[in-house]
Amino acid sequence: MIDRSITRDAPVHSVALDAVEAGIEAAHPRAVLDRAVELDGETLRVGDERYDLSAYDEVIVLGGGNAAGQVAAYLAELLDGRLDGGLVVTDDPEPAGPIETVLGTHPVPSETNVEGARRVVRRARESGENTLALVAMTGGGSALLAAPVDGVSLADLQSLTDELLRSGASIDRINAVRKHVSAVKGGHLARALAPASTVGLVFSDVSSGDVSVVASGPLSPDSTTYADALDVLSEYDVDAPASIREHLQRGADGAIDDTPDEGDPAFETVSTHVVADNFTALSAAREVCADAGFDPLILSSSVRGEARETALTHVAIAEEVRNTENPVSPPAAILSGGETTVTIRGDGTGGPNQEFALGAAIELPSNAVLCAVDTDGIDGPTDAAGAIVDAETVDDVRHARELLNDNDVYDYLDERGALVSTGQTGTNVNDLRVLLVTE
Repeated sequence: MIDRSITRDAPVHSVALDAVEAGIEAAHPRAVLDRAVELDGETLRVGDERYDLSAYDEVIVLGGGNAAGQVAAYLAELLDGRLDGGLVVTDDPEPAGPIETVLGTHPVPSETNVEGARRVVRRARESGENTLALVAMTGGGSALLAAPVDGVSLADLQSLTDELLRSGASIDRINAVRKHVSAVKGGHLARALAPASTVGLVFSDVSSGDVSVVASGPLSPDSTTYADALDVLSEYDVDAPASIREHLQRGADGAIDDTPDEGDPAFETVSTHVVADNFTALSAAREVCADAGFDPLILSSSVRGEARETALTHVAIAEEVRNTENPVSPPAAILSGGETTVTIRGDGTGGPNQEFALGAAIELPSNAVLCAVDTDGIDGPTDAAGAIVDAETVDDVRHARELLNDNDVYDYLDERGALVSTGQTGTNVNDLRVLLVTE
């Protein structure tokens, strides 16, 4: 999966890359669903719940996100002859039998995304009380299931998405806005499906573990409001198009019903199952590190904050391990996940994991190696998943800091063989970082 030909592949680097690769593979839909879903005759088990397929007039698959195509392919194979079609929108399609796959774009939505999302809603509305709907909700779904409300154009939605992604806001704050300009997000898909029996298969890419944030919560009650969305625009100085500000203001003034909350009857027939999350990847990475002789410690699966600043905390831990053998003794592996952000002030090329890696490399001790990737294989708007660095990566600290300030780290890392490339991975469970400290 990882292109080793473009990265420095010294022994310790290889362990870090092996651990990251194992984490990504463990979170792939086929590996995950082999554990979470089972068919025994006409009984479908999802987690701890069971569904008698013979009791339904139709069984369909809907959804969207980076991993939705892989989920659809798996379900089409498992339920061969028992499916009545469906539709998913993804940027990583796979043949899925009777389930139609729409190829969309990520992270900025396109017309294809919009049309695909609208078709998902239309198919949901055609379902009835005797429909079983299996719905794949995965990271990337916020962009891929993009159906703006009436009065908001695709161009305005694209502008909003770009501004939000550049703002440095956390994903839950970003999605509070997205939910309130969408016909799918914030529980609207659950409303369209009701009263069908709806089963959400969730691949969580959010550090909070809150399913209402994954893909902006199409199947989940929404605790945020129009007023919250306006607060995000104000707090992060987001230059949103006039149509969006007007829509949000009308909602805050009570002229438009808010997104469905926990008491809405649409959720009475919905169950959601988080089948994979960041800890899925971290656990697999930990095993690889342990097998290689490193004492592993999972620091957290919910690390967040500005990428380059959070990186310094990891550097401090590496220094502590070296100097005092706390919190673990070297050789040690410090693993973390979550989602850091970047407030874009420059006009360069890079991504959160690349900035995390370069920010760390400037101050890493000589006995440490750090690999930081996005598990979907796409770090920011680049073709790299992230980067792997050590103390030798940076040969000009002043220049490296200038590039960080201009958000322009991609070429610098590329020239030093530090970029990590995986291609599309078929999954998305947030960022994964492996920090190895040798003796």
